[in-house]
Amino acid sequence: MSRRVVITGQGAISALGQSAKATVSAMMEGVCAIAPLEFPNADRLSVGIGGQIKGYDPAAHFSRSELALFDPFTQFAVLSAREAVAQSGLDFDEALSLRSGVVLGSAGGGLQTQDENYRLVYEEGKNRVHPFVVPRLMMNAGSSQLSMIFGLRGACYTIATACASSNHAMGQAFHAIRGGSADVMLTGGSDSMLCFGGLKAWEGLRVMSSDGCRPFCATRNGMVQGEGAAVFVFEELEHARARGANILAEVAGFSMTADAGDIVVPNKDGAARAISGALADGGLSAAQVGYVNAHGTATAVNDRTEIAALRTALGPAAETVAVSSTKSMHGHIMGGTGAVELLPCIAAVKDGVLAPTVNYDTPDPECDLDIVTNQARDQRVEVAISNAFAFGGLNAVLALKRFS
Repeated sequence: MSRRVVITGQGAISALGQSAKATVSAMMEGVCAIAPLEFPNADRLSVGIGGQIKGYDPAAHFSRSELALFDPFTQFAVLSAREAVAQSGLDFDEALSLRSGVVLGSAGGGLQTQDENYRLVYEEGKNRVHPFVVPRLMMNAGSSQLSMIFGLRGACYTIATACASSNHAMGQAFHAIRGGSADVMLTGGSDSMLCFGGLKAWEGLRVMSSDGCRPFCATRNGMVQGEGAAVFVFEELEHARARGANILAEVAGFSMTADAGDIVVPNKDGAARAISGALADGGLSAAQVGYVNAHGTATAVNDRTEIAALRTALGPAAETVAVSSTKSMHGHIMGGTGAVELLPCIAAVKDGVLAPTVNYDTPDPECDLDIVTNQARDQRVEVAISNAFAFGGLNAVLALKRFS
């Protein structure tokens, strides 16, 4: 019999708040944290807005030696993990450390470090860079730092599958515990790509909005990028029960598929197979799903494709399921976005409150499911699913259920 996996801790930092509690609270209040960007050369960008974390002081959280090694994406992962582990109440002793690991997702890794040092070399003509550039920019920096900080000696790695990275990572953590190779995993994702080079590259794709993120709204005109992280403690149920842990939700199922089609255009069938697969993996029916945290990027093709995929996967049940995209508030956090978006899924099954899609003003006839618009909704939810659909045609869907 497969082992059950539960969530016993959560931590986060985003444009909405510098903790999981603050982030979720702002989501439920419908706060939009998308604002003008503030960093060098931001005035040279045509988009000009993003879900940037404002009022953040790295020196208040890390020593000088740590900051020499930690790119912002690593800082965000560490802060989130500290919060999650503290909430879980776990003490990683010798035995547990051998049965615990880390799997994070990231699309950009230490992109800010990379961008700044390319600028120093190519623009300013510097002939040397800091000796810690490589440890700062490598994709596994966040995962490795968490393993060292908490003494976790099981599997430790980072998954990079563009915007599905966090969901893939959390799915692998779920599999590790359910399959018996671990008892505890720190998992989630982190990205901090709000810098001149990072955003200038995205501008080239012509999918960015310069005036706001409006998923599923007829007036939407593109995505808005954000930054941040979320980390969760996934734990085997009996291990959590034995120590009297407070259980936030149960991870019921996970599925991942590939479209094997276009590198940037999503495919309804691939997404639908991932949604159906996550439910089948958890032994769940479409009728049990009460809430979907959509990928919802606010590009015309993504939103319409996702709605069509939900109809295909859920059948008649799609007409009554509540759907929202919190990217409208915190922006698209790229590889870290699925982790931040698991927070409202936990809130849905645990507290019965659904985060809204803000900035919504005009219905789109092709996105006509039950979109939770502009204000949070109180509604008991037994099962919530979180969608992540990435460039490359990669789909990863997690299903959570109310713990009982």
